[in-house]
Amino acid sequence: MNGFTYHNPVRVLFGAGTLAETGTEARKLGKRALVVSYGDGSVAGALAKIRALLAEVGVVAQEFLGVTPNPSIEMVARGVAVAKAFGADLVIGVGGGSAMDAAKAIAAGYLYTHGDLWNMVYASHSNVTAQPPEAALPLLLVPTLPATGSEMNMCAVVSSTVWRRKSYIWADCLFAKTAVLDPELTYTLPPFQTACGAIDAISHVLEIFVNGQEKSDLLHEFQLGVVKTIMKNLPLVLANPTDADARAELMWAATCGLNGWASPGDAWTPMHQIGHVLTSRHGINHGSSLGIVMPAWMAYFRRLRPAPYERFEREIMSIADFKAFIARCGVPTTLGEKGVTEADIPGIVADVKTVSFNAAGVLASYPPVTEEMLAEILRGAL
Repeated sequence: MNGFTYHNPVRVLFGAGTLAETGTEARKLGKRALVVSYGDGSVAGALAKIRALLAEVGVVAQEFLGVTPNPSIEMVARGVAVAKAFGADLVIGVGGGSAMDAAKAIAAGYLYTHGDLWNMVYASHSNVTAQPPEAALPLLLVPTLPATGSEMNMCAVVSSTVWRRKSYIWADCLFAKTAVLDPELTYTLPPFQTACGAIDAISHVLEIFVNGQEKSDLLHEFQLGVVKTIMKNLPLVLANPTDADARAELMWAATCGLNGWASPGDAWTPMHQIGHVLTSRHGINHGSSLGIVMPAWMAYFRRLRPAPYERFEREIMSIADFKAFIARCGVPTTLGEKGVTEADIPGIVADVKTVSFNAAGVLASYPPVTEEMLAEILRGAL
């Protein structure tokens, strides 16, 4: 097992009914809160409750709504302007990964001193010019979709409409002060959103399992345990959206998948790098992009690094059955389902190379991926 340094300062309130603590927790962090969210029906109930809870404790709130999937840095800049005009001293993110990532980026952008906000973003792995933020307003995050683990990690994924790229901000100041995880907030999620979020959560752990350390008994048991938990409980919540126990298991598993517990030390996320390009180039939502990439990646790499894939097949299911599981949950598993053809593959490869290939000219994984290998993986996903 390799050595590592681990740090996670997020205070977590977990369980049914914990949303009621939001006002009290917010008051510990500030008096003027910018509330960042979508503003549509999926979070309307949660927002109404949070408004009342903030008012009860004397926290003045300004809402910044209309966050879209894959939040753009241009939208983040608008949020920063609203926060400054309001005089915010706290940012609250309510929603799924996009809303929480937007809240994080706005909180950091508020105090950013290195020019254009896109400078915060690691926009190219081979030519790192990012100047990550060093400070941010206090963050309180309230996830309503188990998926990204953003509520308990130091990453925010953003896009640029100018550069047509999607990448990430990575900085200690992006850790929330507090995360409120109330599974009851997920009961009204549409089935497709639930499924896409769960597939995203599986991918976080699965690609660390297949691309991470070879010798780490505890890590591998934990990683597979998270995957098994999600795969057991996803069908249960799709069949019964108000299954309290299954919703709770799904929510906590998604958080644990990307809060650092499953990935201390070296770990690569090449499937996500490909998925980000499928999103920025073809508009495929994040969970769907991973439902497409994961089975194709696994089928290709099983012969090159067989040990983790064989263990996955022994303890969980075959790669073919895994692909069928994703499809049964209502998530696409082929590029063709999203209108992507073989003629599109060179452009996808070029964009992945631009954003995610390292200085050695490969996509980091075990083993590293060349342009030719990436094209073959994508052809396998057609």
